[in-house]
Amino acid sequence: MPFAITDTALPEVKIVVPALMPDERGFFMEVFRADLFAGLGLPDRFRQLNHSRSVRGVVRGLHFQWDPPMGKLMRVVAGTAFLVAVDIRPGSPTLGRWVGVEVSATEPRHLWAPASFARGFCVLSETAEIEYLTTGTYNRATESGIAWNDPQIGIDWPTSQPILSAKDASAQSLAAWLARPEAANFTYEPTPGGPTPS
Repeated sequence: MPFAITDTALPEVKIVVPALMPDERGFFMEVFRADLFAGLGLPDRFRQLNHSRSVRGVVRGLHFQWDPPMGKLMRVVAGTAFLVAVDIRPGSPTLGRWVGVEVSATEPRHLWAPASFARGFCVLSETAEIEYLTTGTYNRATESGIAWNDPQIGIDWPTSQPILSAKDASAQSLAAWLARPEAANFTYEPTPGGPTPS
């Protein structure tokens, strides 16, 4: 099977491990296949492919978009980065919880997080390039973010003094997001066999 799925502490967030086929020339792998993704319960249709390059210590995030909803399949194509997803769904039993995974280009893994999760990353190598397939096209009017260092979330970032954009440096708290009417777009709806409140 070209892909394996690893669960995380957040049931909706998955690590996708592609099968690497190395030989003396290098390696080959399938990054995405609609039929196999569908069989694994992952999205089989993406609308946009983004690519960013950042230097060591850069934190981008925590970003999300509600219209159209934008889930992200993130991967590192050069260097090493710490990829993060945070549950921002009102009413969710895992609201405010996060998962983080260190990913490098030499040991490929993807992090899948649905639209109702804020995503971000921190660069650990001199430079890193991140690609992410998205389930929606970008809409400036309906995208937002959560502060990278919100104490209510408490992400254990691998840096204490990140390089931030002006937008990320002034991002709202999780509490401020939950107080906005737009947060209702991500209201938690239990699914059979899903997580239950603890």
